Amino acid sequence: MSRINGPVSRRFRAALYALAAITATGLGAAEVPAAHADATGQPCLWAGNNYRQGQVVYAGGFAFSCHMDAFGVSHWNKDGASGHHSTVSNPGATGNPAGSFSPGAWQPGTSYNDYCVGNQLIEGSADIYTAVTDNSGLFVFWRSVGPISWWNFDSGVRPPSASWRSSSLCQDGVLT
Repeated sequence: MSRINGPVSRRFRAALYALAAITATGLGAAEVPAAHADATGQPCLWAGNNYRQGQVVYAGGFAFSCHMDAFGVSHWNKDGASGHHSTVSNPGATGNPAGSFSPGAWQPGTSYNDYCVGNQLIEGSADIYTAVTDNSGLFVFWRSVGPISWWNFDSGVRPPSASWRSSSLCQDGVLT
C-alpha cells in the first residue's frame, strides 16, 4: 500500500477505522470504548449551549455526562437518577435536535412529537425523547425512551401542554 499524506489519507484512515469497528461489532467483538473524559474535542450541545468533555449536567432528575467516542463524536451518557435540580435549559423536544442537542440528551416530549397509530393520535407530551443519530451518523432526530412520568419537573416548571391536535387528523396512520 502506498503512503498518501494529507486530508485524504486522514479521511481514508477514519473510514477504515469506522469499517473495522462496524465489522468487529458485527462479529460479536467488544464495543469500542469511549474516549477519556478529559480528552479534547467537540463540546456536547444541550439546548444550543456547549458543554466540555467530562462535564456533568442535570436534567429531569437525571445526571448526564459529556463524552467523546473513539471517532471524536460527542454524546451524552445518562449516568443515572439524581435528586439534583436541573442545571440546563429543558425546552422540550420542540423541533429537530440537530445543532441544538448532541445525541444522548433527553427532553420531555411536546406536540412536535405527536404521531398516529391507525386513526388514533399518540401525544408526544406523554413521553421523554432522546436525541439519536441514524445509521450513517449524519442525521439527528428524537426517539422515545420512556413515559413522561420518569421526568422530574423542577419546582415551578410545568409539564408540556396537551397536544392541540386530535385523532381527526389521523388518517390510516398518517398525521395530516
